[in-house]
Amino acid sequence: MLRISVLKRRADFTLQAAFAAPTPGVTALFGRSGSGKTTLVDIISGLLPPDEGEVRLGETLLTDTKQAVSVPVERRRIGYVFQDPRLFPHLSVEGNLRYGARRAAAATPVIVFDEVVSLLGLGALLQRRPQGLSGGEKQRVSLGRALLSQPQLLLLDEPLGSLDVARRQEVLPYLEALRDRLSIPMVYVSHEFEEVLRLATHLVLLDAGRVVAEGTVTEMSLRPELRSIVGPELAGSVVEGVVTAVNATAGIADVTVGSGTLRVSLRDAVPGTHLRLQLLARDVILATRAIDGLSVRNAVCGAIAEISADVENTVLVSVDIGGAIVLSRITRAALAALRLHTGQPVWALMKAVSLRGHAFRAPVRPESTRPEPPSRSPS
Repeated sequence: MLRISVLKRRADFTLQAAFAAPTPGVTALFGRSGSGKTTLVDIISGLLPPDEGEVRLGETLLTDTKQAVSVPVERRRIGYVFQDPRLFPHLSVEGNLRYGARRAAAATPVIVFDEVVSLLGLGALLQRRPQGLSGGEKQRVSLGRALLSQPQLLLLDEPLGSLDVARRQEVLPYLEALRDRLSIPMVYVSHEFEEVLRLATHLVLLDAGRVVAEGTVTEMSLRPELRSIVGPELAGSVVEGVVTAVNATAGIADVTVGSGTLRVSLRDAVPGTHLRLQLLARDVILATRAIDGLSVRNAVCGAIAEISADVENTVLVSVDIGGAIVLSRITRAALAALRLHTGQPVWALMKAVSLRGHAFRAPVRPESTRPEPPSRSPS
């Protein structure tokens, strides 16, 4: 477990945050700009001391203000990847990578040079200097350098924040490969939910310096705290399922979710692949009976689990489709006209092209308890 419980006061901001995240996996710190994400990872790294609290990774105590414990930065075995790659301009790509290896502890390396080069696709870049690399290539080198320092924890502070959309899509598959093929715990800072959707195994929501919710991405997708951060247009649910069939010609995959099957626009999936799907509430239509003759490829039967207030004249209807929850945004007028109520059977209709799917390998998650943040004493 990665356990954090810290308090840090600044001139115009106070961070008072506590969470416990399972390891290995990717813990995403998600929130608006200024919510305290970077301050928190700086405390974990040892670059910034907390006023009160502790940081613990497994059995290793990194910081404890009560016991006056503060492991020096260079002895924490933590790799830190910043938004700015910060490569040495006078060294080649290989030289930058070897620098990371030289910083490693004397013990036999767990991650070897050739493995990192292969994993991050750096073989063709080894003799080049940073000035001749694209933004995405620089970040891959930065990741490799951090990995070769043999970290017991990897911190990534908005590593894709300075990249354009194309370069971001270039780097994301490499981050997914790190998550799935290495057992190094990662803390990933972002304010882009797509990155969280693709990478996170545990999600911590931050708002104004406090942890307002934490849990799996599936759990957090249903929380109003997340909707307040991402905004109404991205409100929806995240579900997980397994690919059962693929029609490569049509570019459609059948995915078992709950007790139903969803058809997803996806060409490169193979049967047995675990997928994480984002279903936006604005794209889910409800019907009180089965309907034929529509271009919509998905009509899944379920029961209304909850009806809650939304923005303006709309409501969010939670539909249980056999253990998975789908959210639908409808008007209050539609709610009244259809006489919808909790427990009522309904059909959730979704276009195949509106479903966004990403391959996902779920980690083994031990039971966790959330630590209490330090009491805020008068300043």
